[in-house]
Amino acid sequence: MENISAADVKQRIDSGETLNLVDVREPHEHEDFNIGGKLVPLGEIRAMQVDELEDLKDQEVIVYCRSGGRSGQAAMILETMGFQNVKNLTGGMLAWQDQFGK
Repeated sequence: MENISAADVKQRIDSGETLNLVDVREPHEHEDFNIGGKLVPLGEIRAMQVDELEDLKDQEVIVYCRSGGRSGQAAMILETMGFQNVKNLTGGMLAWQDQFGK
């Protein structure tokens, strides 16, 4: 698992790049604030119920959560499931909001 900074993700989004963002927080957290990621809570990843992500196994996937802890777990689980290029957004949405606001 690699880490990626909020600044790097923001720059790539702002440049128009299409990213595979996966939000592993709970639905209420996602509703409060998100950066466009597909919501797949960590519990679903732990239960290996990630059929909607199956097409991304060979692509870059950037996972994020509130602070980077849950997404770090999710990244490791996805790697054991055969995902080849998983990155954890360091500091999660807290780092994003500190740097860029809501």
